[in-house]
Amino acid sequence: MKIFQQAFAIRERKRGFHLITDEVVNAFPELKEINAGICQVFIQHTSASLTINENADPTVRVDFEMYFNKAVPENDPDYEHDYEGSDDMPAHLKAALLGASVTIPVRNGKLALGTWQGIYLCEHRNRGGQRKIMVTAWGE
Repeated sequence: MKIFQQAFAIRERKRGFHLITDEVVNAFPELKEINAGICQVFIQHTSASLTINENADPTVRVDFEMYFNKAVPENDPDYEHDYEGSDDMPAHLKAALLGASVTIPVRNGKLALGTWQGIYLCEHRNRGGQRKIMVTAWGE
């Protein structure tokens, strides 16, 4: 079994849902060495998250942002953790709902995503800054 791991940074993005599939693949050329295996993509932050969803129609990403802003509103007077601004606690809650990692099968050196699937960076802060990603793949 082969095991590969790579850490890299994703450039700062505005708040919203952004496709990063190509960035992950380009930062991890060792993926080509795995015929059959698993790839985990992990974000090393608590106010941004990862998910897999629609990669073709950008309105899906707009609707994701709209939904999560309604589900977890800013400026809730019950939040105690607001040291870094009104988007701080909502960002942590959104990240907890979506999660810090995605796991994808690897087949013939490529991520075995469905035709319309892509990896989203879910940026929940107005100014989240550069984000650190850790990718680990293993297999034969």
